[in-house]
Amino acid sequence: MSIWAAVFARSGSKGLPGKNLKVLGGLPLVAHSIRVGLEIPGVSGVLCSTDSEEIRTVAEKHGATAPFLRPAELAEDDSPEWLSWKHLARHLIETGASPEDLLVSLPATAPLRKVADVESAISNHRTYGADVVVSYTPAVRSPWFNMVTEGTDGFLRTVIETDGDAVSRRQDAPKVFDLATVVYVTTFGFVLSADSLFEGKVAGIEIPAERAIDIDSQLDFDIAEYLLNRQKGGR
Repeated sequence: MSIWAAVFARSGSKGLPGKNLKVLGGLPLVAHSIRVGLEIPGVSGVLCSTDSEEIRTVAEKHGATAPFLRPAELAEDDSPEWLSWKHLARHLIETGASPEDLLVSLPATAPLRKVADVESAISNHRTYGADVVVSYTPAVRSPWFNMVTEGTDGFLRTVIETDGDAVSRRQDAPKVFDLATVVYVTTFGFVLSADSLFEGKVAGIEIPAERAIDIDSQLDFDIAEYLLNRQKGGR
C-alpha cells in the first residue's frame, strides 16, 4: 500500500482572491501543504490538482508533481471537491496506483498543521479500519444549546429541539465538533466507489484550534499570520 499526498488548489476564490498563492511566512499557502506532504514517512509523492498554470508552476517549484490541469468544470465555485478527488484517483490508478493506496488530502487553506497531525490520521485509518479519517476541533457552539434558527412565525428556536425540558447548560448537551480542513485520509478505491465522505465509515482525529485555522477570508489569513509568528517566536 502506497501513500499519496495531494493538494487540491483551484485558482478561483471569492472570499480571498488568489488565496492559494498568497504568501504566509515567506511561502505561498500551497507550499505549506506540499512541505508537510513531503515529510510524511513513506510518502510516494505529493500531487497538486489545479486548474491554474501559475499554481502548477509554484507547486512544482516546491516539490509537488502536477501531472495535469484540472478540467474547468471541476474548478467552479460550486464544483464539489469530491469530484476532483475522483479525477485524481482515476488518473493515478490508470498510471499504476492501487485502489488500496492511501489518498492524503492536505488543503492549502490549513497551513498551520503539523506532520504529526497527518501521521495520526494515517494511523487512525489503519487502526480503526475506517473508509475515511477526517480532522475536527471541539465546537464552540451547540445546536442543542446556543445555535438558533428562525421559524416561519419569525421567532427563534434552537436548531435541535428536545422532547420535554430544553437543554439549558452546555454540560448537558451532547458533545459536538467542527470539521476541520487539516487532513483527510481515504483510499482511491473508496473515492471511486462513493459520492461523499459520509457514505462510508468515518473516523476522526482532534486537532488543537490553533492548528486548525481554515483560511477563507482576509481575517482568517491575518489570524493565521499571527499564530504562525507566535509559533516562530516560541510564545
